[in-house]
Amino acid sequence: MLFIKCIQKLLIAAALIWVPLVTAMVTLQPAPAIAQATEPSKFDETKPAEATGATQETVDNPYGLKAMWQHGDWVSKGTLFILTFMSIGTWYILVIKLFEQFRLMREGNEVSASFWTSGSLQKSIETLKNESAYRFIAEKGLDSTVHHEGLLGDVDLDSWVTKALNRAANNVQARMQDGLSFLATVGSTAPFVGLFGTVWGIYHALTAIGIAGQASIDKVAGPVGEALIMTAFGLAVAVPAVLAYNWLIRRNKLVMENVRAFSDDLHSVLLSKKQ
Repeated sequence: MLFIKCIQKLLIAAALIWVPLVTAMVTLQPAPAIAQATEPSKFDETKPAEATGATQETVDNPYGLKAMWQHGDWVSKGTLFILTFMSIGTWYILVIKLFEQFRLMREGNEVSASFWTSGSLQKSIETLKNESAYRFIAEKGLDSTVHHEGLLGDVDLDSWVTKALNRAANNVQARMQDGLSFLATVGSTAPFVGLFGTVWGIYHALTAIGIAGQASIDKVAGPVGEALIMTAFGLAVAVPAVLAYNWLIRRNKLVMENVRAFSDDLHSVLLSKKQ
């Protein structure tokens, strides 16, 4: 699969996408609570002048992402890493597949404009790029007419050319669908991975209550914040994956319609050349 072959590029994408994002999330944490001491009255002459200034005390925010990463165990960190990996893979595949679809659409427009104007089929094929899907289909179709001999000679030429073009078009379609199974997997499993992190955070909250013997907010604030973050992350990963999967499937159908039309036209040309 394309996603597995380009694992190095995926890691680079992880650094470019998530490092700034996590940094921003940590930076934009809610302002810490400020406990301000009571300012003494200016009429209280028993207090020294230095005591008239207000004192401030910074209280750590137990609900933030930074606190979860600092105080979370390996299970919560592992869950967060899995969700991060899923999200990076989703956006990476989306960008790559959109680029491939755009390139194939552009090649289709070029074929419609210039491929059929040449006097020779071989010259028309040579005008296409080597990595072009349309050139791949055209070469397979032309080869099917040249190598139609031996045992294959007993097969009707029309059927043989049709099978060769269908195989080539199916190969192109399979290439266009690379990575879509990953998007489907992420869309269906990411909410449950986030739910697992939520359950783990609630478990820590109940454990803290049992140890302390009382359900005070300072005992459960951290685990509850961890649970809420995991739930949000699971949804934030799953929703783009589902939308990307449906969008790419629809665009693949439009692209393959042009490819199939080219195969049909080429089929007619190949048979006419043999008559």
